Amino acid sequence: MPEPLLLVVTGLSGAGKSTVLDTLEDLGYEVVDNLPLRLLRTFLDETRQSFPVATGIDTRSIGFSSDMLLTQIRELKEASVRTIELVFLTCDPDILRLRFTETRRRHPLAMDRPVTDGIIREKQLMMPLLEQADHVFDTSSLSSADLRLSVEGHFAIQNASPLTLSITSFAFRQGLPREADLVFDVRFLSNPHYSETLRRKTGLDREVVQYIENDPDFESFFSRVCSLIIPLLPRYTAEGKRYLTLAIGCTGGRHRSVAVCEELARRISAAGYPVQIRHRDLDPISRG
Repeated sequence: MPEPLLLVVTGLSGAGKSTVLDTLEDLGYEVVDNLPLRLLRTFLDETRQSFPVATGIDTRSIGFSSDMLLTQIRELKEASVRTIELVFLTCDPDILRLRFTETRRRHPLAMDRPVTDGIIREKQLMMPLLEQADHVFDTSSLSSADLRLSVEGHFAIQNASPLTLSITSFAFRQGLPREADLVFDVRFLSNPHYSETLRRKTGLDREVVQYIENDPDFESFFSRVCSLIIPLLPRYTAEGKRYLTLAIGCTGGRHRSVAVCEELARRISAAGYPVQIRHRDLDPISRG
């Protein structure tokens, strides 16, 4: 019988740690936030041994230091108390600054200084944890709902739950999805943007799908992608992976990537795997 899991959740302020802990609590974990480092072992001793546990520890925690936290994790691993995994939440500094500005919250390390100063200082303090983390979630382009779905996919308690896939369409000009495990570029396909009748439509419209599927290279490409991905899914499952993110990109994230994403989701779903779809850059002004 495997040892129960302890997730140590940490990361940059404003990056979504509270959302992660709330999601884990909903999944059935015993959760405590802002735990003083010196009480970590006591907390574990007092929790039910068969239950998975999650604790949030960051720069707000009494006695916090990255080195001390890594030392405690190492000692707990050596004592074989639980299976321990370190989860780190990160985010682009500009996005963090915007989040603090919008919520009018003070950064915990910049109570009397600009938010940017606290973000820079905290990033420096937390770097050792980022380098040692077992799981890194970059929430720069994730909504709270997207983050919840990702956490549920990675850390659901049910041992027999199938591999969950997330398929994301995106625009290369907006950058790669940082959470992606596999990325496919479909910019070689015929672009509906250059058709006057299709430009305002999206890859969710049947006319656009037909236009893309009529590309002479579409069928051979799509068949090869399916032949690559679907046979790998049982292997990922066997290795204990619970969540896999596929990203399909085109120029503007409006036409080709959306259509391929939708069709790939249907094909994988038909193979018996739960699939979540996200169109990251689908908006009225995108260029496919």
